[in-house]
Amino acid sequence: MTTITLIVLVVTTIVVILWGVSLYNKMIRLKNIVVESEAQIDVQLQRRCDLIPNLVETVKGYAAHESETLEAVMRARSGALAANTIGEKSQADGLLTGALRGLLAVSEAYPELRADGNFLKLQEELVTTENSVAYARQRYNDTVRNLNTAVESIPTKFVAGIAKAEIAEFFESDEAAKVAPKVQF
Repeated sequence: MTTITLIVLVVTTIVVILWGVSLYNKMIRLKNIVVESEAQIDVQLQRRCDLIPNLVETVKGYAAHESETLEAVMRARSGALAANTIGEKSQADGLLTGALRGLLAVSEAYPELRADGNFLKLQEELVTTENSVAYARQRYNDTVRNLNTAVESIPTKFVAGIAKAEIAEFFESDEAAKVAPKVQF
């Protein structure tokens, strides 16, 4: 073997190894971003769950006979706190969103409640939190899309197994969350 052939072979081997390491690092980075994004969803969902007891107590003071709606919100909150997987979190989030919509719809029937400063502050915090939850869900789904594309695409597909990167589940809206609540008086 000539010296030039040996040099070309060594340089090619080094380039291929560096390329493989780069792909491996990309897969690890994508996995970590998905985990971080899921944690951000958890933070925002927890913040929303922390607001709910105060909101329920405020509404209870004005609308005590709406116990079914208040109980539905608290059941949905318990379900959200108990959810572990993305699928469970997604389903619980949908139920909680629907229950909160029902609670806020009930508040429309009580002008004195809508004028209560504490209720208005809680409602504003809830809206802000809902926006944060929506942003966290979107960011999570964007990172899942990037990871899934890398796991299924060549050449990263060949490194995905070594990096233990797998297809991740999207955070999907529950059908119940897409329907406006029906409130009758």
